[in-house]
Amino acid sequence: MKIAVIGASGKAGRTILRELAERGHALTAIVRNMTRTTHDAVLEKDAFALTKDDLSEFDVVINAFGAAPGDELQHVELGRHLMEALSGTATRLIVVGGAGSLFVDKEQTTRLADTPDFPEAYLPTAKSQTLNLIDLEQTTDLHWTFVSPAAFFDPEGARTGTYQLASDVLTVNAAGDSYISYADYAVAIADEVEHNRHDKERISVVSK
Repeated sequence: MKIAVIGASGKAGRTILRELAERGHALTAIVRNMTRTTHDAVLEKDAFALTKDDLSEFDVVINAFGAAPGDELQHVELGRHLMEALSGTATRLIVVGGAGSLFVDKEQTTRLADTPDFPEAYLPTAKSQTLNLIDLEQTTDLHWTFVSPAAFFDPEGARTGTYQLASDVLTVNAAGDSYISYADYAVAIADEVEHNRHDKERISVVSK
């Protein structure tokens, strides 16, 4: 399968790229500066300048873009740019989302980002990623999957190769924790790439 990873030099992007490479997929790392990745196949281009022609050759495009502090609205802007480029095509868009957009109640009235204890520093990113999700949910001619990690998204955690899937409501594991390592999140992303079980859906991932 031919897969492009936007933001391949970031923590999540690198981990996802590594997982997919180990599974033998044909991968292209899309980065602004090719010196920031050691991957063989690289498209050096600003994500906001990507065109339909740039992306048409891929079966899947993974958006692992991470906005710098103060530029969090770029999650929304890039999301809309990619929606325009991929709408009406067979290319699937998989988005590395956040936990802030998850609901904390079964009635789905309150998102995690709207709770009193949500860290203020992460609020702009959470709000922007929520808007990105809402935009996706309103599309009609785009194949997309938005994947939210657990509340504690651990870059140093081990790869166990296991996880549990949930949907729009924040879910905890057997220990009562909302936790997932980057490595196991990448396993979930790779599984979705290969099996395409959640077209036009948001899913979330938590450790077992």
